[in-house]
Amino acid sequence: MDNNPEISGKYLGTITEDFVFVSDTLKEASYAVRKRGFSDYPIFPICKVEQPIGKLLIGAQELNLKWNYHITYLDEFVQRKIIAEEKMEDFKASYKDPDEFCCLFVIDNNFTNFVFIPYPED
Repeated sequence: MDNNPEISGKYLGTITEDFVFVSDTLKEASYAVRKRGFSDYPIFPICKVEQPIGKLLIGAQELNLKWNYHITYLDEFVQRKIIAEEKMEDFKASYKDPDEFCCLFVIDNNFTNFVFIPYPED
């Protein structure tokens, strides 16, 4: 559940390029999910093609990005059996402070994993 060391150049570069433009929106959405009591564990699935997890928050074409940004939370990952119920506590323990880090679920052909990216400091 931690950042995978295999997330090198190819992914980290394109993710951080986009993240500069979407980080404020993602941070606000994370706050809203937690403040409204939906979940303490917001997750942002990102992909370059359509995928069924979460709801589309920011489409790549909207801001000329490389990735589409969806929003969901831990419960959907458990319901879809992406995270086993018996692993929920492990996930919660590895989840980083959502005021400081964005939890991305990167979905691509050769890489699918959770990645925690720090929000830029104001």
